[in-house]
Amino acid sequence: MLTLHMGWRHLLFANWPVAPEIIEPRIPDALDVDTYDGQAWLSVVPYVNVDVRPVQAPAGTGIRLPELNLRTYVRPDESRYRDRKPGVYFFSLDADGLPGIGLASVLGARLLHALPYYYADIDCTATGDAPNGTTIRFDSRRRHPGARPVRFRATYGPTGEAFRPEPNSLAAFLTERYRFYTEGSDAGIRYADIRHEPWSLYDATADITENTLFRADGFADPESDPICYYSPGLDIQASPNQKLEK
Repeated sequence: MLTLHMGWRHLLFANWPVAPEIIEPRIPDALDVDTYDGQAWLSVVPYVNVDVRPVQAPAGTGIRLPELNLRTYVRPDESRYRDRKPGVYFFSLDADGLPGIGLASVLGARLLHALPYYYADIDCTATGDAPNGTTIRFDSRRRHPGARPVRFRATYGPTGEAFRPEPNSLAAFLTERYRFYTEGSDAGIRYADIRHEPWSLYDATADITENTLFRADGFADPESDPICYYSPGLDIQASPNQKLEK
């Protein structure tokens, strides 16, 4: 498999604290819930993927791929693995794609990366002056055959000044993740490493008018407002998916 280039743009990190015992039954046994001050977290992240392509392909030849994911934060079980690098675990990833091949792209991502991708119709528009005057309108409706319906609609944007997350801060815990984990067909843990510069973040305002991701993935709807960050984005490289050795 190839290393991929992606450009992540107009990201909202909307984060809700939850009790670790709510997350624990929903992740593979070989992963542990990663917590911050005793709290686990569920995060909804809408954004636009631009120029998605193998790193060997010329810049600008990739596809545009709006995405929406629901994720939590994990480490491999210390009794089974020496490598316990913190990472992300995805409960679902909704993605749009080029007309006519969107569903095929999603099925390919499911096969190659063992990720729970779903095909969706996603509309994302940005207005205003970048970066602080930017307003993002994001509307996603899941269309994947046989999957639970999901709708997410939000308007969001940055406030204040840009900042880099301080080490050991909550913002760093929620955003500075350089690996994702999945469970393979043999129940073994697989991972891919994500390489990019540190995030430039803003505090964010977010008017989330509809969000059925939690219910679709078996969680109760959140009762509190989320802690939100915005990033205009950065370019990343994602390694091939590989097995985590014990």
